[in-house]
Amino acid sequence: MEFHIAHCNINVTDLEKSIAFYEKALGLKVVSKKETPDFTLCYLSDGKTPFELELTWLKDHPQPYDLGENESHIAFVTEDFDAAYALHQEMGCICFENKDMGIYFIHDPDDYWLEIVPQHK
Repeated sequence: MEFHIAHCNINVTDLEKSIAFYEKALGLKVVSKKETPDFTLCYLSDGKTPFELELTWLKDHPQPYDLGENESHIAFVTEDFDAAYALHQEMGCICFENKDMGIYFIHDPDDYWLEIVPQHK
């Protein structure tokens, strides 16, 4: 029996704002959407890997989500770390840096943390 990772889900309070953030900050594109009367599922992809990020918008949940201590995160690797850092600095979304490890974190509109890692060659 084999398994592979298909997607990771996060719930968002403003779907269009979140889509715009992920497109600008990480280059992710919408690949599919499922609309229901109660919620919308939106799948984003980098177009290179089979992994997708699922954004779930619950239409009756406008309040912020309780993310606890925000210790969970999704990591993204970039070939151009300096350009990514400059973009994220311009966007004002860098929330934590670990210069000793050579990484930093950005946060999305719902305050989910996303790790940015340089591609090691």
